[in-house]
Amino acid sequence: MVDFTAARLNMVESQVRTNDVTDVRVQDAMRVIPRETLVPAGRAYLAYADAEVEYAPGRALMAPRDIGKLLHALAIQPGEKALAIAAPYGAAVLEHAGLIVTRQDGEDLTALGGETYDVVIVEGAVARAPGAWTSALAPGGRLGVVERNGPVGKATLYTRTETGLARREVFDATPRYLAGFEPEQGFAF
Repeated sequence: MVDFTAARLNMVESQVRTNDVTDVRVQDAMRVIPRETLVPAGRAYLAYADAEVEYAPGRALMAPRDIGKLLHALAIQPGEKALAIAAPYGAAVLEHAGLIVTRQDGEDLTALGGETYDVVIVEGAVARAPGAWTSALAPGGRLGVVERNGPVGKATLYTRTETGLARREVFDATPRYLAGFEPEQGFAF
């Protein structure tokens, strides 16, 4: 029998804090959110491993290190309005940290309805962040997503500024692609 409470604490101490996630709100939330309830029962034992865990076809919870670092990079603040795209664990952490969260986990992950958000997080890699996601950023809003066009991706932070959109790569990550967001295959010499 897995002691999920001990596994959760060990995850934070050995995978999250040791990877420069110093935001106490993120650490505190990750210590109490039961990741094992977000995956199929047969995969619950993997919830705290240093790996992704598939929760639905084409969707997986990011490895704890990666989601922790991405949440840390977003510099979240209580009361902010957040959008969690295919990110059930990210959404739960944001809610615990006091953000107002909308979840987008349907078939079309780019149909956002015209709302704007202070924080947008995506659990999974994409070839490039779709315009619908960056357009959903309120002034000062931040999008955290892994962009990947090869074996290693870059966790990328987009920020809506007064003059447009800023883009900054923050760390390497290798999550699997979200279904439908893989790079287009083409012929090259």
